[in-house]
Formats: sequence, structure tokens, C-alpha cells
Amino acid sequence: MLTLFQTYTPQFIEGFKYTVMASLIALFFSLVIGTLMAIFQLSDNPLIKGLAKAYVEFFRNIPLLIIVMFFYVVVPMYWVTFDGFQAGTIGLTIYTSAFIAETIRSGIQTVPKGQMEASLSSGFTYSQAMRYIILPQAFKIVVPPLGNQFINLVKNSSILAMVAGLDIMYQGDLIASETFNTFDTYIIVGLFYLVITLPLSYLMVYLERRWAIRS
Repeated sequence: MLTLFQTYTPQFIEGFKYTVMASLIALFFSLVIGTLMAIFQLSDNPLIKGLAKAYVEFFRNIPLLIIVMFFYVVVPMYWVTFDGFQAGTIGLTIYTSAFIAETIRSGIQTVPKGQMEASLSSGFTYSQAMRYIILPQAFKIVVPPLGNQFINLVKNSSILAMVAGLDIMYQGDLIASETFNTFDTYIIVGLFYLVITLPLSYLMVYLERRWAIRS
């Protein structure tokens, strides 16, 4: 295994770089989109609420691969061309944002309604109350499930291999097909994923404990 890693270190590192990039980009934008969709689902405007619910339900209930292939194959036929990395990252972002939206929505609904009423009576606008009062409390509540969504995002980034996204899984497939050493290759690939997911898991546990102590 060590010999294999030493021989193909540049390919493994290159794939790991793309996996980290895709994960960070998708994590940021899925959190932003998911938070907005969570707020929109609780809106008093029936159109905004309906569109947000439709977004969440649609993308939560179709396979990630279909979303990625849509941007990789279908969109270029009618609009703009995406390479495998771009299509995979966009698909990963949209797919994950739907799950994050549900997680954050449940957190917002857990915050007592009196918090919003007190904020509005104190002179806050709705958006200010949501930003400074409700969302900070909601995020503290949903740290464990939100952390699970982030970890799943990293693991789901392996979908990029299906569209030549240059990620660690894609590089692993190339190395395995060249060397026929599938066992060692995929063990190494799995270890690279652990390099991302384990620290992320410990970070979420740390945040949960720290916020619990402050509470």
C-alpha cells in the first residue's frame, strides 16, 4: 500500500485537492441556500412559502446523480457547458441545500415564538430578528444534524467521479484500473475521506459542547 501511495502521490493529492474544493464550495452555498429556503418555508407569503417547499421536496426526493447529470449533460445542450467538477459541485450544492433547509427549519420552529414577538416589539424588523435572535438559537439547536449533513456532503462528493470531476474517487478509479490493485487503492481513497470527515465530526461535537455550556 505504501509503495502504491508513493508511486501515485501526485494523483492522490490532486484528487484530494478537488474533493476539498468541491466540499467547501458546496458546504458554503448549500448552507446559504438551505438557510434561505428554511426561512422562506416559514414565510406568510403563500407564493414564497409554496416555492420554497416545492424546492425542498423536489430535490430531497430525487437521486443526486440525476441532478449532477442534468447539469453535466442536459444544461449544455441548451445553455452553458459545465465541466465535470462544476456540474458535480452544483448538483451537490443543490441536493444538500434541500436537506439543510429542513434541518434549519425544524430548528427555527423549536425556538419559542415569544422570541420573535419580543424582538419585533423591541423595534427589530423581521429580518433583523431572524438574523440576530432566531437563527443563532436555531443553529445551536441543530448542530448535530447539521454536522451529519456536512459529513454526508463530503462523502457524496464522490459523485464527481461519475462525471470526470477529478476528485479523489475519480483518481482512485484511474489508479485502480491501471494497477489492478483495487484493494489498496480504495483503502487509500477511504483514508483521504477520513482526513476530512473526522476533523469535521470532532468540530461539530466541540461546538455542540461549547454552546451547551454557554446555554
